[in-house]
Amino acid sequence: MPGVFRSGYPNKKNFPFLKKIGLKSICYLCPEQYAHNNMEFCRKVGIRIFQFGIEGNKEPFVHIPEDAIRKAITELLNPKNHPILIHCNKGKHRTGVLVGCLRKTQNWSLTSIFDEYRRFAGSKVRMLDQQFIELYSNITSN
Repeated sequence: MPGVFRSGYPNKKNFPFLKKIGLKSICYLCPEQYAHNNMEFCRKVGIRIFQFGIEGNKEPFVHIPEDAIRKAITELLNPKNHPILIHCNKGKHRTGVLVGCLRKTQNWSLTSIFDEYRRFAGSKVRMLDQQFIELYSNITSN
């Protein structure tokens, strides 16, 4: 999707690039407070931060909250937030799940979604992440 980027946790050496692409928003997926240097950079250049505190989906007890994924997708689909950067710590799992669910809303095939997920996750593929993506529905159940 044009205007949507993904990465690991940005640091000071990444700031010039983020400024160059005219980043308007960041979709931060970790529960920890955003790094002070990053907050200052974003404030200074007018980048809005959307934080969705999602724990890593590691067995056996952590789960990804579907409502947080739905809210994040709403922000990703809003062109007023573009260009937007999605990131967690390494840009693999939480980011991969969010991007996978975004791809589902874009009607990508599961094969293509999982190919993209695996490309970024490398040898650290998590079956629970893929299961979440497969079962995810962007339709809210009442």
